[in-house]
Amino acid sequence: MSSKRRRIPASQHSPKNREKSLAPRADFMAFPFKDFVLWAMIFFATLIAYLPALFGSPLWDDDGHLTKPVLQSLHGLWRIWFDLGATQQYYPLLHSAFWIEHRIWGDAMLGYHLTNIVFHTLSACLVVLIMRRLSLPGSWLAGFVFALHPVHVESVAWIAEQKSTLSGVFYLVALLVYLHFDQDRRKSKYLLATGLFVLALLSKSVTATLPAVILVIFWWRRGRLEWKRDVLPLLPWFAVGASSGLFTAWVEKTYIGARGADFLLTPVQRFLIAGRVLCFYTEKLLWPANLMFFYPHWNVDPGVWSQWLFPAAVLAVLVGLGFAARRWRGPLASFLLFSATLFPVLGFLNVFPFRYSYVADHFQYLASLGVIVPGIALLVWGIERRAVKKDVAMAGSVLLILVLGVLTWRQSQMYSDEETLYRTTLQRNPDSWLAHYNLGFLMARQPGRQQDAIAEFQAALRLKPNFARAHNDLGVALANTPGRMQDALAEYKTALQDDPGLADAHYDLGNLLSRSPGRQQDAITEFQTAVRLKPDFAEAHANLGILLAAIPERSTDAMAELRTALQLKPDLAEAHNSLGLLLARTPGREQDAIMEFQAAVTIEPDYAEAHYYLGVALSHVPGRQQDAITEFQAVQRLRPDHAAAANAQIQALLALR
Repeated sequence: MSSKRRRIPASQHSPKNREKSLAPRADFMAFPFKDFVLWAMIFFATLIAYLPALFGSPLWDDDGHLTKPVLQSLHGLWRIWFDLGATQQYYPLLHSAFWIEHRIWGDAMLGYHLTNIVFHTLSACLVVLIMRRLSLPGSWLAGFVFALHPVHVESVAWIAEQKSTLSGVFYLVALLVYLHFDQDRRKSKYLLATGLFVLALLSKSVTATLPAVILVIFWWRRGRLEWKRDVLPLLPWFAVGASSGLFTAWVEKTYIGARGADFLLTPVQRFLIAGRVLCFYTEKLLWPANLMFFYPHWNVDPGVWSQWLFPAAVLAVLVGLGFAARRWRGPLASFLLFSATLFPVLGFLNVFPFRYSYVADHFQYLASLGVIVPGIALLVWGIERRAVKKDVAMAGSVLLILVLGVLTWRQSQMYSDEETLYRTTLQRNPDSWLAHYNLGFLMARQPGRQQDAIAEFQAALRLKPNFARAHNDLGVALANTPGRMQDALAEYKTALQDDPGLADAHYDLGNLLSRSPGRQQDAITEFQTAVRLKPDFAEAHANLGILLAAIPERSTDAMAELRTALQLKPDLAEAHNSLGLLLARTPGREQDAIMEFQAAVTIEPDYAEAHYYLGVALSHVPGRQQDAITEFQAVQRLRPDHAAAANAQIQALLALR
């Protein structure tokens, strides 16, 4: 046997750089099951924990994320990638996933919820593989904790947050592949990891923090960073990630509305927010109580001495961990992983949710791993060092999993439907003006609940008097209440004073004016303003076209507006009907008119006027008298008092003789 000894890299044998290993000596705390059984157990445990939300209806802005009818074609898929503004946020991979899911199960919410659970479970399993790769103990326990921690309910039960679960899968796979690349330095693995990182960014740009996370891991493992080996390969990642983050910030400001008085924060205020955010998320991870959809919006005042305690505590912890890192780098690495992943939402950058809260559970979906993974590894290592009996340790682990599962099951109950979500939020945060507003908006769409909606909008305005959308929607509810037209008009005007660029307010004011004698031209002006501010506002185009159609010399403009409306939203029955009327008056376009009337009654079978005009159009076509009679009979069933339909039916019957 050769007497030569294998050379050990200095980074591994040097006392100065050696990190105490957390790896167990004999697979201590390993679950007594095969891996594939544990994969299945994570999935089914997660599925059971989320059962209360599994059949839940769409929440809040889910409708804005799920694929709109105008994007459900192949051309729509092209627009998702290349038409900025076609989707609520420019995350083309996410919206492509929604596009595919709609192709598979349409509007069935169960499919979307199951997809989120599958993605979340995959991430939990990837956590296991990454911890094994890093030789960290307690990998399976950490996987279960990540899968079942109640702070993740918002990310998994809320369909719109598929951006978190989908990006999380690509983020963690990219990390795992890069760790393999770090061992053998194969170019193919580097390119694969880079591609996966780009896919993560195309799902959610918060994943731009991954290269910083990788550097922290390398520093923790080796005690130092080498420029050529560690930093240089990640420079392209930093460049791509920074570009993605800056682009998302621009989109948030330009298209979503992350601008205005709510974002006029001084550097000192942002510093105070960052300190408090880190403390808040740490608390929720360690003690996940009183979780809510909308947390209170903090009043950040540098003149209040107590607010400085949060950043002071963070700095004290950082200094303490810095001194401790001379012997044990793990705790400082954990802190850096947690804070680096949270950096995009610490308050230094503007994100739209800051309008109503500086914190949200889904913001720490990936960041939570910076606490969960080191925390579980340290716990298991400590149990091993204390020589705790394996049966006792296993029982404690199972108990932890069960407690987290029960908490997640209870938390997911509030995501079963919108009303439950907002009412539960108001129980925990009574001053949430947004929860009051959303609850009012929900009630306003339900028959017989206008008074409840009015009360909720008024509650929102008591908490936030300059909330333009609440003034506008209060106006809509009042306009639907007999005798409250003047009150509605006052609310619309207040909304436009607070926000002159609110297209919805111009549209709703136009609707009110169109029902007022002598105010048709004013209504047209409001609709024109609405479509100028929001060119893809299908309903505004449709109503503008309907009003213009009543002016003979504006028929061409009316037809253009109606066609635009139907291109944007093909299921507008009234737009089809109005376009049919215009075509019916155009020589040689009778068949086109019939097609529009048919589209209207297909979309809305109880649309009596469309049946009537379809019958009239058919009665002028030789051989279609019986079809016309059928349409007039439909009108008679829907509107027995429709005299014109009765007379037309008689004329059609006479024509058959």
